Amino acid sequence: MKQFLFALAWLLLSSGIIFTTIASHQYILYSNRNSEIFQSLEDQSLLIATGATQEGEVAGVSTGVETKDARALLVTNFLKRHNSPMEPHEQYGQMLVAIADQHEIDFRLLPAIAMQESNLCKVIPEGTYNCLGLGIHAKGTWGFNSYQENFTAAAKILKKNYIDIGLTTPEQIMRKYTPGSNGSWASSVNQWMAEMRYDDRQSGRDMKMNADLTEFVGSSDSSVQAPLMTITPRALPPQKTASPSAEIIN
Repeated sequence: MKQFLFALAWLLLSSGIIFTTIASHQYILYSNRNSEIFQSLEDQSLLIATGATQEGEVAGVSTGVETKDARALLVTNFLKRHNSPMEPHEQYGQMLVAIADQHEIDFRLLPAIAMQESNLCKVIPEGTYNCLGLGIHAKGTWGFNSYQENFTAAAKILKKNYIDIGLTTPEQIMRKYTPGSNGSWASSVNQWMAEMRYDDRQSGRDMKMNADLTEFVGSSDSSVQAPLMTITPRALPPQKTASPSAEIIN
């Protein structure tokens, strides 16, 4: 009888050890599998948040912008959302970010002003490529040979004649850029800047505020360069045309 009880106890103990080993092995496999799943979800969330693809490129943008920098994607989406004639939108999105980096200004400022002044280049003096309202007055209208030339000139002016002298909010810029405005100019520019920040039109309306134009300066790789662009300009009608050394006082 004792031998029977001893054998039964040994059998139960052995079974318990075997079951415990199997359970431990399954737990380890399950934990590793969950860890891989969670890591995959985190990686995909990061890709979505930055607008990047598995191949390391920004979705919809072929070259020139690092995966960590989704600014070009935000500007591209802004141009697309408002049907800007600046096409291809992806290329101009890159260009606007590169110009902003080159002149150390907020990447949202140029497209926001262009939206306010010309509905993103839809309403401009014919043949001028003047999307930002530079030098449009009774004495004549400034003309440019391309959108890139226009935005580059505007970036230089905004940096030197506004931001560098301490005008670092849309409200402060408005007082010099368009002094006759009742405040609606700055309100609209703030809205468009918020829309780009949150990549959502309604959020732009809800979250607009007195934007700090130094907030995103230098927030990414400043070595990003404007892509080479082949644009055949239309002949300019008789009017005042900007020269590279011209100083526009707004």
